[in-house]
Amino acid sequence: MTHILAIDQGTTSSRAILFDENMAVAHVAQQEFTQIYPQSGWVEHDVEEIWQSVEAVCKDVIAKSDDIAAIGITNQRETTIVWNRETGKPIHNAIVWQDRRTSAFCEDLRAEGFETEITYRTGLLADPYFSATKVRYILQTVDGAQEMANAGKLAFGTVDSYLIWRMTGGKRHVTDATNAARTMLYNIRDGKWDATICDRLGIPMSMLPTVLDCAADFGTTDVFGPTLPILGVAGDQQAATIGQACFEPGMLKSTYGTGCFALLNTGSDLVQSQNRLLGTIAYQLDGKTTYALEGSIFIAGAVVQWLRDGLGIIETAADTQPLAEKADPSVELYLVPAFTGLGAPYWDAEARGAVFGLTRNSGPAEFARAALESVGFQTRDLLDAMTADWEGATGGAALRVDGGMSASDWAMQFLSDIIGAPVDRPKVLETTALGAAWLAGMRAGVYPTQAEFAATWALEKTFTPKMAQTDRDRRYSGWQNAIGRTRS
Repeated sequence: MTHILAIDQGTTSSRAILFDENMAVAHVAQQEFTQIYPQSGWVEHDVEEIWQSVEAVCKDVIAKSDDIAAIGITNQRETTIVWNRETGKPIHNAIVWQDRRTSAFCEDLRAEGFETEITYRTGLLADPYFSATKVRYILQTVDGAQEMANAGKLAFGTVDSYLIWRMTGGKRHVTDATNAARTMLYNIRDGKWDATICDRLGIPMSMLPTVLDCAADFGTTDVFGPTLPILGVAGDQQAATIGQACFEPGMLKSTYGTGCFALLNTGSDLVQSQNRLLGTIAYQLDGKTTYALEGSIFIAGAVVQWLRDGLGIIETAADTQPLAEKADPSVELYLVPAFTGLGAPYWDAEARGAVFGLTRNSGPAEFARAALESVGFQTRDLLDAMTADWEGATGGAALRVDGGMSASDWAMQFLSDIIGAPVDRPKVLETTALGAAWLAGMRAGVYPTQAEFAATWALEKTFTPKMAQTDRDRRYSGWQNAIGRTRS
């Protein structure tokens, strides 16, 4: 058995990717599912629809091979599911990581000074982004939920945990350290669920899954046909960090999907950010934890979806680059895509999107260019904060990129220009799924060791800065001005 099945359960679709013995993509199946918006700032998923999409794509890919050694899972992080242990049925729709409904409660936590405790214990901030306040919301709003939870009848999990529960027929309630680290309930210093935070939020610890290494025995499944072990799990951004082979302290990657997520490997140093970045777990192997600084941008690729679905100025994402190239260079439009608030380093849940610099010459081409540039500007925000936070971060270090938007030469060139550093795009852009596949394959003994895997990382193209320093400073100053106006 030499192939590995990677399940990539994302925010807008579920994918199954079969990797061969050389870690090359052999087969892919993908299925989108419904985005539910009950009211402004709220985002939900139908849990059963997520499961059905995963089941469909896995069966599709498995039918193409009888040579699968193991399964690896990577998933949208922070998205929260609470289900009945006896029936396996969710008691509420999944509340998605983008959801902002608990922002008032998070403000209360900050007002009482509890955010200091949260940050020290979890590396995170008191923000609706994370799972903890979503769990509390479900327990407080679903009839009888708190009582059931207190009686040990309810289970909580991020998407990986729920998938494994379903895949193992309810035999395994587990997660990995990277997903646990994103719940705002896991003490990443001590490597265990935090009783103080759980008590403050009214979340019984009986609801929580067992936490394992990223490469471990998560159980076996036969629901897709053959009996297969589940041997690797990591949250999507950590899986991409692994897939990019960012195993050395100081290495940096940025993934451009619905949002943008930059992770800087800080090794054994858990850095407590002074610039509102997150301390988190990059990966945990053989019981050893490697930490990271993370900056999270809520809207990256989603701004292109907005051009298509909201403004109707493009038909497909691929139309964005040629349209942007037609923009009038004398019109410097700034689009701040705070559609669901601003992430790092601002963490402003109430901010909303804005456009600055409109003139009579502003049209679809200028909007397209401003949308792509907004991703570069937001990345610069993160990298500047990382450099200020950790002495091991060296300004000007190469940034490894992946995700859908990284395929745009125009966007990646602007990114290199505005950060003033090389941008390296790998040959394999499926780095998130590759990370999950490598974890499972390494555990199964069919893929190489960590060092050997790092040596296989291959560069497709490097983008180097072409913008003059004076122009770089002027453009970024304009962005910071736009951010300040948006937040005020």
